Amino acid sequence: MAMDADKYSYTQNRELSWLRFNQRVLEEAGDETVPLLERLKFISIFTSNLDEFFMVRVGNLFDLSLVAPEDIDNKTGCTPREQLEQVYRVIPDLIAAKDRLYAQVAALLRQQGISDLAMEELTPEERKYVGTYYKARILPVLSPQIVDSRHPFPHLANKALYVAALVRSKKGNASLGFVPVPQNLPAFLAMPGNPGRFLRMETIIRHYAQALFGEYRPESFCILCATRNADLSFDGELRDSESYASGGEEAAEDLRSSMSKLLKKRASLSVVRLELSDRIGGEFLKLLKNRVRVESRQIYFDASPLDMKYVYDLVRSLPEELSAPLSFPPYAPRWPEDLDRRLGMIEQIQKRDQLLFFPFDSVDPFLRLLSEAADRPDVLSIKITIYRLATSSKIAHILCKAAEKGKEVTVLMELRARFDEANNISWSRLLEDSGCQVIYGVEDYKCHSKICLITLRRGDRLSYITQIGTGNYNERTNAMYTDLSLMTADEQIGLDGTVFFQNMLLGNLEGDYRHLLVAPGGLKSRLLELIDGQIAQGPEGYICIKANSMTEREIMDKLMEASQAGVQIRMILRGICCLRPGIAARTENINVTSIVGRYLEHARIYCFGRGREAQVYIASADLMTRNLVRRVEIACPIYDPEVKSQLLRILNTQLEDNVKASSLLPDGSYYRKRNSQSERSSQEVFMARSIHRTPQPPPERPKGLHRLFGGIRGWGRRGEK
Repeated sequence: MAMDADKYSYTQNRELSWLRFNQRVLEEAGDETVPLLERLKFISIFTSNLDEFFMVRVGNLFDLSLVAPEDIDNKTGCTPREQLEQVYRVIPDLIAAKDRLYAQVAALLRQQGISDLAMEELTPEERKYVGTYYKARILPVLSPQIVDSRHPFPHLANKALYVAALVRSKKGNASLGFVPVPQNLPAFLAMPGNPGRFLRMETIIRHYAQALFGEYRPESFCILCATRNADLSFDGELRDSESYASGGEEAAEDLRSSMSKLLKKRASLSVVRLELSDRIGGEFLKLLKNRVRVESRQIYFDASPLDMKYVYDLVRSLPEELSAPLSFPPYAPRWPEDLDRRLGMIEQIQKRDQLLFFPFDSVDPFLRLLSEAADRPDVLSIKITIYRLATSSKIAHILCKAAEKGKEVTVLMELRARFDEANNISWSRLLEDSGCQVIYGVEDYKCHSKICLITLRRGDRLSYITQIGTGNYNERTNAMYTDLSLMTADEQIGLDGTVFFQNMLLGNLEGDYRHLLVAPGGLKSRLLELIDGQIAQGPEGYICIKANSMTEREIMDKLMEASQAGVQIRMILRGICCLRPGIAARTENINVTSIVGRYLEHARIYCFGRGREAQVYIASADLMTRNLVRRVEIACPIYDPEVKSQLLRILNTQLEDNVKASSLLPDGSYYRKRNSQSERSSQEVFMARSIHRTPQPPPERPKGLHRLFGGIRGWGRRGEK
């Protein structure tokens, strides 16, 4: 037991760590320096995050508690049941904090003329308008139902809203009544002449539900929302289908069809949470509990709206004079200063590597690069991995155009991107119809890599433009997430990219790469080697890693070993961190920062060492078991001195953030690093100051297989400290 206690002395449960991350999201809603409508959005983000947490993580633990009840978490030694108990203990306090913040923000918004109304607050004119709207637009599409011997309990769709009622028959028998809130109705109704005053649709239906149950007499009402397990594994069932293994002309359509059937299955998985808008009576609660088949600890009473996705539509619907003062000032991504708009992208990348830093840099240079590749006669092929596309994707349309112009376009489409499966199925059909070769990755391994390879021919010689990123090819999230996109003409990176796509076409995960680090075979092992390299330097060693989350036990154990050797370790982890820093004789040389701000921190940077000898990578992978062991991921070395300097500026600026940054404490909690004397928000710095430099005449690209790391200039030097 002593050995086990030592093993868990510096680690913590991933689910509790994630819940602390979502608490930091909620703290943004309580930050009085954040505009009011943005604070409302943060409450909405907190809510949708928690929804997905229940659907995926709680759903996974629920399944494990049934099929592998003795399975042990390697960070805490807890069983699935014990982890669930911890989660269920923490959630009520988070919900209470959300309700308090929602009440505060809603009250402040009322002072600004934006009111989520109750029916009792309507003026006579508004009441007449709502009554007319209800009769004409809402009542005809309602489907009220009583649960009795002739009417079975309805299927509660995942995250759908219902008006639920305790009703009695003429004989006095208690039963349940339900009115689904139709999803084809708008989420709210604005009052005429005053768009800041609105009623949510469930508020209207609940008010009129008294008359919907015929001979049954309603006694009490609440709004109800069920969250279902969505942790559906596609691999096993797809592997068992003939289409998955047979190949041939119809295999792709068969695979898409199988995926569509499995998505329908997701809708019927077990309920893992039941949310109620009111604390209802015991008889009503008992009926719901027995019918929905949930335990008491799975039932949550929530005073704020159960579904807050309406917030974004609400903000868009408000007149600008009302919404603008209560929102972040608009920010337009800039064209990088070291890229000349008058010159072609391929020409400039062939002279010098280029880095885009979203959302501060525009995605337009990459879109222009793809368009040039589609049009240029010397471009032979475009190969790209796709994980999540925008619903209206310029990137996908450019790929279609390239195929229609005769380019060889290969798209590795990941159909199993959670909650984007249906969108990816639709895009895969369109891409195929345009002449693209669409492949679907490797059995049992999601392809999460972000790589685009453009192959050109000049005479008898081939050359390459390789783009490698940390985020998806999705113009919508490029404007919302901080991500990195490297565009390089490095021949060796291009050759590795060629090998990567050849391996993916063959389903080969054991490929040999000279420069790229590719999971599952070569990324984790190389990271461990790089950490070992810093351990060998003792107190002179330095590691700085920026990622979303860290859960991989072997990586954490190696970082602990590095800390014991005196290596200074700085980590910028937005979300989960299962390693606890500052533990004496274990992790006392490790510092962990989390930044939660206007934009979602999503970029991954790995840095080992200082100065000219530092080795720097950007990557698609977090330091999680799923990324390093069960996915196809790519980390790319940075050879260009200026790009390396830009990345170190990013790391340094984020390490100095004392406005939106929180430090992880040894007990697993966080404290805000705010310093009112000298405030420095990294995202505001990036909005105000480019990481790029004024264009200089490009140096000649060094020849040969390798290039040494160059020196670090300017304010990037502080990243070496």
